[in-house]
Amino acid sequence: MRAIFCCLLLVLLMHCQPAGPTHAVIQTNRGDIEVMLYPETERHAANFIKLANEGFFDGTLFHRVVPGFMIQGGDPTSKGAAMDKTLGMGGPGYEIDHEIGAPHLHGALAAARTPNPEKRSSGSQFYIVTGELQTDNSLDQIERIKGITYSEAQREAYKTVGGRPDLDQDYTVFGEVVTGMDVAEAIAEVETGQYARPLEDVVIEKVIIK
Repeated sequence: MRAIFCCLLLVLLMHCQPAGPTHAVIQTNRGDIEVMLYPETERHAANFIKLANEGFFDGTLFHRVVPGFMIQGGDPTSKGAAMDKTLGMGGPGYEIDHEIGAPHLHGALAAARTPNPEKRSSGSQFYIVTGELQTDNSLDQIERIKGITYSEAQREAYKTVGGRPDLDQDYTVFGEVVTGMDVAEAIAEVETGQYARPLEDVVIEKVIIK
């Protein structure tokens, strides 16, 4: 009886353990980017997983890329879009309440949004930060402007890895790149035309949840 009880207790404890972070592989025609989704941004993570499993991102483009800044995708109207079509306004028909917290370090996965006072995120559009190295002076300036106080670890990361602190407290970061950052950086450097759209389509072929 005691052995049975111990086995049942072990099973119960295993089921009660918090799930680890979910990973997703963004497969593109330029290579794969694997990201880890933050459990603490549960609304954004769950939404990204849902859309990926539905195939929502399949065939969409990284439609806006800016060196030293970010690459942006997730607009459903970008599928097969003509080169003269204006992109960046499409979505699934809803927005997500913000879960602002994590900084925009190099490799951050964040939600795009329209200008709205509640800072609600786009239902599908996201970006990956490439960013630039920061200095103590640039971080001091961001702290004064935005009323942010960076930890020593965050300051060190911005100075040694880089990012875009000017976006902090305005957009939700809900994950980070774990492999394939070289692919994201290469995409950020492709030749672009109007509205920073690549002249040769950078296609998100599929997003696979691991």
